[in-house]
Amino acid sequence: MTSTVSVHLPEGAPPSGPAEQKAPSRWLTIGRMAATIWSNPKAKIGVIILGVFVLTAIFAPLLAPYGGSENGFERNADASWAHWMGTTAAGEDVLSQLIYGARISVLVGVVAGVLSTLIAVGIGLSWGYMKGFGGEVVGFVVNLFLVIPGLPLMIVIAAYLQNGGILVIMAVIVVTGWAWGARVLRSQTQSLRSRDFVTAARFSGESSGRIVFREILPNMTSLITGSFFGAATSAILAEAGLEFLGLGDSSIVSWGTILYWAQNSNALLTGQWILLFAPGLCIALLAMSLTLINFGVDAVGNPRLREGGAKKAKEARACALELKETRSVSATPAPSRPAGSDQRATGTEDES
Repeated sequence: MTSTVSVHLPEGAPPSGPAEQKAPSRWLTIGRMAATIWSNPKAKIGVIILGVFVLTAIFAPLLAPYGGSENGFERNADASWAHWMGTTAAGEDVLSQLIYGARISVLVGVVAGVLSTLIAVGIGLSWGYMKGFGGEVVGFVVNLFLVIPGLPLMIVIAAYLQNGGILVIMAVIVVTGWAWGARVLRSQTQSLRSRDFVTAARFSGESSGRIVFREILPNMTSLITGSFFGAATSAILAEAGLEFLGLGDSSIVSWGTILYWAQNSNALLTGQWILLFAPGLCIALLAMSLTLINFGVDAVGNPRLREGGAKKAKEARACALELKETRSVSATPAPSRPAGSDQRATGTEDES
């Protein structure tokens, strides 16, 4: 005989069983990512360099001794207390132009990098999840942009839309810079498409858009962040290159236009090498800072890199501690022997 026992729980009492674990908040996840990036030595250097350039761009009117376009000074003047890096052929202060030029490079890097990444995310995720004729059409378009060389395409478009301002430069960079990121994201989407949690969401009746942006997208955060830094680096270099070739707005103050006017005024022949060296160094440092930060972003998405770095740090500390102990032992003086012990030992040997 089988008996049934019914248990009545009081109203408002929580059900017995394992307590439900709350998912970590979004800010906590972002804080952990930032801590992981900061723990990487290369990424730490990149963050510091990038922070210097961003603060310089924000507080340019306070840091620059003169206006960026102020040209009432002596032309081609050497470095002095009034002009630490000299002046240009148009009578402009070089240091002030460098400080104001950081605004354009940082702006182009952020805006063009964000727009290129958004396009790459939208096309890459939809391309990787779709099957059939639609996926083949998207794949044809992406492969077409990948086959066409990026720099010649940018030069042709910028030359056709010449003197369109910095907005045209950013648009050209965005149009030609999203394909590689879309290809990488498509490969990762295809890998995640066959996972169990995606299959469960599909069987539960979730729409394709919800599966793509609520199930697959959160698992690609580090890859998307790395794609943004790569796109921002390419945008900064492309903007400087187009401005140097004279395909942008030569009236604005940017590192690329400084190089353009220095080349037109034969700065190397007149001995003003600082006009070419200083903006070139700033462009290289800004691009390098984003590349260094990418090392930390890779550690966020790949736990093996974090474990490897922690293991190396632990081994380094152990080696340093062992070396310190060895030095302390070698520096300890030997115990002194009592007086007359050598004579008693010698007399004992003679008697024997």
